[in-house]
Amino acid sequence: MGAANEGEKGKLVSEINVTPMVDVMLVLLIIFMVIAPMLQPRIRVAVPKGKNPDLDMRIDNDTSLVVAAPEEGLIYLNRDLIAPELVEDRIRAALKDKPAEDRIVFIKGGSLLKYGTVVSLSDAIRSAGCDRIGLVSEKEDDKNQGRRN
Repeated sequence: MGAANEGEKGKLVSEINVTPMVDVMLVLLIIFMVIAPMLQPRIRVAVPKGKNPDLDMRIDNDTSLVVAAPEEGLIYLNRDLIAPELVEDRIRAALKDKPAEDRIVFIKGGSLLKYGTVVSLSDAIRSAGCDRIGLVSEKEDDKNQGRRN
């Protein structure tokens, strides 16, 4: 590409050498491929662990509604921090344009959250017109499964 013929030694080459640009682009592509899975799209909550949680892939959709309460007094609707008294209105507005099969709201409550907070969130969701509520949990580690004390 950028090499001159033997008869043209000392002359300027008018062709563009794209090899360094391709090298830089490949390095950037690899960096983004490594970093992208590490980015958390939602609010981080230490959810309780259960032995047999159901796997529901709809929670990872951008269109899904997730009410997260990482600790007492903090409530997020997807990524937006909202006041507890606004939960019903915000969910009603978010569910307004959704078809019936997509009307599901996931509650992501921290493991130290009071049970009354989870009940009040589910009441607010039902009052907003949604009867399908998912409680988010993680699967317990199987390390201690064979042990008995």
